[in-house]
Amino acid sequence: MAQAKNPPGLPLRLLSAARLRDVLSGGNFAPFTASEIADGRDRALANRLVNTALRRHGHLNLVIGHLLDRGVPKKSGTFEAVLRLSLAQLLYLPELGDHSALFLAVEATRRDSKAQHLSGLMNAVLRRAQAEAETLRDAPRELLFPEELRQGWRMAYGPEAIDAFADALLAGAALDLTLKDNYPALIELLAGRPLFADSVRVDTRDKPVEQLPGYAEGRWWVQDAAASLPARLMRLDQGARVLDLCAAPGGKTAQLVKAGYQVTALDMDRQRLDRLRENFGRLHYEVKIVEADGATYRPIEPYDGVLLDAPCSATGTFRRHPEVVWHRRAADIAGRVALQRRFISSAANCLKSNGVLVYCVCSLEREEGEGQLGWIADTHPELVPDPVGPEELAGLPSGAITGSGCVRTHPGMAVGEADSTDGDRSLDGFFIARFRHR
Repeated sequence: MAQAKNPPGLPLRLLSAARLRDVLSGGNFAPFTASEIADGRDRALANRLVNTALRRHGHLNLVIGHLLDRGVPKKSGTFEAVLRLSLAQLLYLPELGDHSALFLAVEATRRDSKAQHLSGLMNAVLRRAQAEAETLRDAPRELLFPEELRQGWRMAYGPEAIDAFADALLAGAALDLTLKDNYPALIELLAGRPLFADSVRVDTRDKPVEQLPGYAEGRWWVQDAAASLPARLMRLDQGARVLDLCAAPGGKTAQLVKAGYQVTALDMDRQRLDRLRENFGRLHYEVKIVEADGATYRPIEPYDGVLLDAPCSATGTFRRHPEVVWHRRAADIAGRVALQRRFISSAANCLKSNGVLVYCVCSLEREEGEGQLGWIADTHPELVPDPVGPEELAGLPSGAITGSGCVRTHPGMAVGEADSTDGDRSLDGFFIARFRHR
């Protein structure tokens, strides 16, 4: 008997469910690429479905708890991933139509040997969701984030922070670029707007990054505006020797090369270093690359400066990686804090006398940022705080520079022209501190 053909849309739904299931199991979401889904419209749809399910993860938890008294059945293959994609479409992407959400969900469930016995349940649950859609959409915004993180953020950033963070989460991240040189004509071609220094924001685009003007010629690289701040604070003479201690994929490394430093890019992840090499080939930048563990690295000759973008919880990147807030637990953050301290000690041992250390994390958790300052003072008295002045980061939102001279950004901050109504104006969450080696 000939095998039945897949209905239109089913292969795409199966790919999306498999990708979402990987993320639900603890993986990081990697958007589909052209090599995975050739058609650009199909690729955009698959990424939109998975992203919506992830951004609405907290709301979908509430909805699933309401619709399934006993919760998601155990050992049910892709059932949960298919259910979340379909609920995301029914509730938050109504323009895609209800029929395809129900039909493709049931068909996808039937294709999975571990879930096919639940196809009737899938149909019943989604029809109920369809009937109650208006009520189910009305969920508290605070549930977009886990309670543990919400409590810490309220204390750190104020009671209004959760609403602002929710806006940033649902809006997603705009595309920020760092330019090799100031090209006004290129900014116009990109339909971008300057933020500060050489950072440009592209609010809307209908092409993959690789097809944007200037990409092939290496005239810019992708880098969130907040991520571009640490390298600006090195403040050394041209020709100084600088170590980027956790370099890959190389955005901050490129900034250091652009500033005229002799840069060593160190990382222990070979695949990420391969990506750095690829990026630098496109940018026509030269850099010394070292594959090693930054937590134990000891150079033959100390450096004038060290940039340490330390491994962290990455909760500040939830605008483009919404899964991180659901993957992080208190124990994970405590482990990261301990690892960061190993890297800080290593960085201190790599510095010349009077050398500069710039420490940063893309985390909103104070334990990984502000909380490290006391430990550094007690453990490394040779690292003397070198406060950042407002004049060093002109154009940064008010309040980003703390009373102690550190930098703290978060997704509730607005960047760019105050009266701008074009696109998203928020930033990733970063903490940055600068020190001099006494």
